[in-house]
Amino acid sequence: MQLLLRWFLNALALLLVTRIVPGVTVDGLYAALIVALVLGVVNALIRPILIFLTLPINILTLGLFTFVINALLFWFVSTFVKGFQVSGFAAAFWGALVLWTVSWITNALLTKDY
Repeated sequence: MQLLLRWFLNALALLLVTRIVPGVTVDGLYAALIVALVLGVVNALIRPILIFLTLPINILTLGLFTFVINALLFWFVSTFVKGFQVSGFAAAFWGALVLWTVSWITNALLTKDY
């Protein structure tokens, strides 16, 4: 149940990103749910590989290159999910940053400390 709630909240966060960041558009809630699912899968499978491959530059930039990786993956998902458009790298960067921030806040609120 917790996983479905986080998925739905990430879809709502994506809809919020479209309101805040110009250049990021989603056609509706259904498309946002699909994008949230695909982003979750891409972040679980491809992101660790990219972070490992770019470890030297990530160490040199003190981890800030991770934001670039997140933006590239955000932009990458927009290339094959219908109903989700990102106009360029800047929109992808800010969209991924806002999505990460909102997701971080919602995950912090949902995490139970025992």
